[in-house]
Amino acid sequence: MPELPAPKPEVDAVEPEPEAAEAERTSPPARKRPRPGERRVQILQTLAAMLEQPGAERVTTAALAARLDVSEAALYRHFASKAQMFEGLIEFIESSVFTLVNQLLEREGAPSLQAQKITAVLLQFGEKNPGMVRVMVGDALVFEHERLGARMNQFFDRVESQLRQCLRAAAEAAGSPTPTVQAQALASALVALVIGRLQRYARSGFKRLPTEHLEPALSRLTA
Repeated sequence: MPELPAPKPEVDAVEPEPEAAEAERTSPPARKRPRPGERRVQILQTLAAMLEQPGAERVTTAALAARLDVSEAALYRHFASKAQMFEGLIEFIESSVFTLVNQLLEREGAPSLQAQKITAVLLQFGEKNPGMVRVMVGDALVFEHERLGARMNQFFDRVESQLRQCLRAAAEAAGSPTPTVQAQALASALVALVIGRLQRYARSGFKRLPTEHLEPALSRLTA
């Protein structure tokens, strides 16, 4: 076990001058400067938190700066544009989801169960990160740069491609005469299920959980 630090040697206390003591009491505490990279993370966390508010309107840089108690210019020292801030959130979504997907593919060998669990991972991620859901379904990107919506579309295309691989292997194992067609149809249906449930979650003020009654729905779709 780590040892506790050795006690410091005692020294005689020195009484401060009255004027110095008064100045110390009345002077405001110095603001702690964030470490390199820390402010970027704070900006993204705050943006995601603002998106979590049910019924939230478009988040402006002015409102974001006010929430952080900094100037708008301070935001642009860390991000070249508001679009870059949203790209930071999308990168978090991509990294988090596909890390989880790769982990479950390594653990789960049955292709049909892999497809079910990929679907569940997406919905569980959204349920735990409601602010990110508004980015995933595009609500938060309506008035932003079009490349952001395109990137989220690519995210779901990548998910669908992974589902197709799993479902084609499952169809081949089951002796389907048309495994590719079957896999394409089921993968498309599963992605539509994910997007629909995430949209309902966002538009219900994050009350209708995307994972409710999920198991019987997945069993029916992937049977």
